[in-house]
Amino acid sequence: MAKYFDVHPENPQRRTISSVADSIRSGALIAYPTDSCFALGCQLGNREALGRIRSIRDLDDRHHFTLVCQNFAQLGQFTHVDNDVFRAIKAATPGPYTFILRATSEVPRQLMHPKKKTVGVRIPDHLVTQALLAELGEPLVSSTLLLPDEEEPMTQGWDIKERLDHEVDAVLDSGDCGTSPTTVIDFSSGEAEIVRRGAGDTTRFE
Repeated sequence: MAKYFDVHPENPQRRTISSVADSIRSGALIAYPTDSCFALGCQLGNREALGRIRSIRDLDDRHHFTLVCQNFAQLGQFTHVDNDVFRAIKAATPGPYTFILRATSEVPRQLMHPKKKTVGVRIPDHLVTQALLAELGEPLVSSTLLLPDEEEPMTQGWDIKERLDHEVDAVLDSGDCGTSPTTVIDFSSGEAEIVRRGAGDTTRFE
């Protein structure tokens, strides 16, 4: 049965955030809110939790997971970013964008695109997510909480608790969450390619 954590959207309780971060370090798979929609998240290197995400979402081995980063220091540790691309990403973050970039050797092989050696990264504009990332001290490996055969991602914490009670370990709910997946921009070639139009405005990349 999943633990349910209800936190304030603007002043998340430090003790609660610390408890969730500890559970992630101990191997938990969580559902948590972002500026785009709810996501499933686990610690980097947690293969068992990645398998659970694939099972919940009915994903194959080719699925691109996302590293949700607190800031550019973390993003730069896991990706290769030249100056032009850095400026373009900097202007759009934090925000509801996922950027596909060339991965560094810090990224586990199972998170990379098998041929392109790329990884998706993002810096969310959400106070609760940022508080959790700050407490955790490393990126969360994440995937949009979009269930098989459903067109819209899940956006209500109580609904997630009810439907995934025996499939996730914790639900972090702040009642303040986006309703659309991120916009995905592929910068792996050095030029912006819009892969998916979502919550983020694509004008600047066209």
